[in-house]
Amino acid sequence: MLFKQPESSHEGDCPICCLPHSINSDKATLMSCCGKSICDGCDYANMSRETASNLHHVCLFCRQPRSTTKVDYNLHFEKRAAANDPVALKRIGMKRCDTGDFKGAFEYWTKAAELGNSSAHYNLSVLYQGGRGIERDVEKEKYHLEEAAIAGHPQARCNLSGYEWENERIERAVKHLIITANLGHNVSVQALKECYKEGKVSKEDLAGALRAHQAAIDASKSPQREAAEKYLAKNAHRIIYN
Repeated sequence: MLFKQPESSHEGDCPICCLPHSINSDKATLMSCCGKSICDGCDYANMSRETASNLHHVCLFCRQPRSTTKVDYNLHFEKRAAANDPVALKRIGMKRCDTGDFKGAFEYWTKAAELGNSSAHYNLSVLYQGGRGIERDVEKEKYHLEEAAIAGHPQARCNLSGYEWENERIERAVKHLIITANLGHNVSVQALKECYKEGKVSKEDLAGALRAHQAAIDASKSPQREAAEKYLAKNAHRIIYN
C-alpha cells in the first residue's frame, strides 16, 4: 500500500471543472462556507462574470454568499469544526499553530487526521519530529508521514524518502521520489536527477518519472487557470478575502 502510486495528490480535483488541483495549494481558494477548494481558474472566471453583471459574489459550489471579512471567514470554519468537518479542524489547527499554541493544534489535527485529512497527518508528523507541544516520537512521526503519503501528500513522501536515505535504504528512497515526481513535485524531480548522477536510479526510470511529472503538470493546466494566474500576478491579491 505504501508504494502504490496514488491516483492524485492529496489536493484532489477542483469540484467545478474537475481538473486536478495543482499541488501548490496557493493556486486555489478554500471556501469557508462549504470547505471546498475551488481552483483559481474557476474562481476568477466566476467572479469576473459576477462583477461584469453587477451580481453578488457567491460560492461556486454551495452558492452561499462569500465571506468578505476575516471575522466571517474564521467564524464559518469554527461552525464547521464544531460539526467535525476535517478541513475546518485542520484549518483551525493551523491558526492555533500560528499563535504558538501547539497543544491546541495537536488536538485539532488529531481529530482531523482521525477523519482522514492527509494534511493533518503531515502536520502531526512535524509536531512529533520537533517535539512541539508533545514529546518527540520518531515512530509516530513516521506513522503520520506514511498515512499522508498514501493519501498523495508529496512532501510527506519526500520526507519518508529522506528517512530511508539516512538509513541507507536507497531503493526505497528512490521509489518514494519517483512516486512524488509522478504527482508533479518539482523537488523530487531534482532529487532524482542527482540520484541519476550518482548511479542510484536508471536512465529509464528517470525518463519515465520526467514524463509522468510533466503529464501531471499539464493535467492541472487550463486557459481559465492561466488567465487567473496572470491577473493575480499583476494585482498581487485576490478579489475577495479567502
